[in-house]
Amino acid sequence: MTTQVSASLIATLPGRAYTDPEVFEREQEHVFEALWVCAVRAADLERPGAYRTVQVGRESVLVTRARDGALRAFLNVCRHRGARLCADAEGEVRRGLRCPYHAWTYGLDGKLLAAPNLTRMPDVDRSAYGLVRVALREWLGYVWVCLADEPPSFEGTVVAEAAERLGDAAAVERYRPGELALGRRVTYDVRANWKLIVENFMECYHCATIHPELTDVLPEFTKGFAAQYYVGHGAAFGDGVRGFTVDGSAGFGRLPGVADDQDRRYYAITVKPGVFVNLVPDHVILHRVFPLAVDRTVVECDWLYAPGVVASGADLSKSVELFHRVNEQDFAACERTQPAMSSRAYRHGGVLVPTEHHIGLFHAWVTGRIGSL
Repeated sequence: MTTQVSASLIATLPGRAYTDPEVFEREQEHVFEALWVCAVRAADLERPGAYRTVQVGRESVLVTRARDGALRAFLNVCRHRGARLCADAEGEVRRGLRCPYHAWTYGLDGKLLAAPNLTRMPDVDRSAYGLVRVALREWLGYVWVCLADEPPSFEGTVVAEAAERLGDAAAVERYRPGELALGRRVTYDVRANWKLIVENFMECYHCATIHPELTDVLPEFTKGFAAQYYVGHGAAFGDGVRGFTVDGSAGFGRLPGVADDQDRRYYAITVKPGVFVNLVPDHVILHRVFPLAVDRTVVECDWLYAPGVVASGADLSKSVELFHRVNEQDFAACERTQPAMSSRAYRHGGVLVPTEHHIGLFHAWVTGRIGSL
């Protein structure tokens, strides 16, 4: 059975792109282990010795703040016999990172500090047997890591995508997300392929169907056009809507630096392979996508506000609830879609309508990274 695609429609990826473990392995190697991935929020590692672990492709990556205040990233693997150095998702150490297996201990700079009987092995170069470094950059208040031996240009990939979407990278930097405070974090465990989640975020053809609260605030989304359908576009708040809240009530005032022409608008940015940046006048919402299996993806979502708002103990519930509902509605849709990816009805894929044309560009980007399907 083949799908006949009319002139108005665009063919999608075949179903196996979302179900085949071999395809997923290629994506892990050529996408998530080759490009910059947004790992953790820098403010989560305030003190020296604080660390977080994060899954990047097939590797566990350890991000820590060293004594000199700098952030560093390493593969979370002891150089002795390969034990996982830090098993917890986050924590804090006083002096160094000690392997629980044989007590090899590493400084926060990754250098091998001590090991049982190490003094009897004077020929061992402690620097050579230090932890394996991972490339790291900070941007928008987050730590981005890249596992590639020769990482691609950060400015030419990550920053360029934001600039391409809004016409200028400064347009997102005006929200100063690195200076904002974390108001809420929700982690979603989604039983769906990571590409379904990215595709869903990129289009709004579904908005009128499953997002009643969102379209009440952003009525133009009922027309099916994506928030990203032309450079610099930001969906306008509806008449009578006072803020980006679940009931349209007032938020917390415009963030300093947000331009007049950005006020009362919502902007969405997709930074491949798996970061969504949502900009509204009084806060920023950032999603990080971590594929764990061909049909399982963890999404960590942060709501960021002016520090004074969070410190005051202000009630964030109506503000957080709007996009939390959007997330739950979107992820439920992705989970409804995942089982059909293995159906004979989707063996050759489906179709995209004209307002979803940019998903076709995403599909071309994926196949350009991993090869034909």
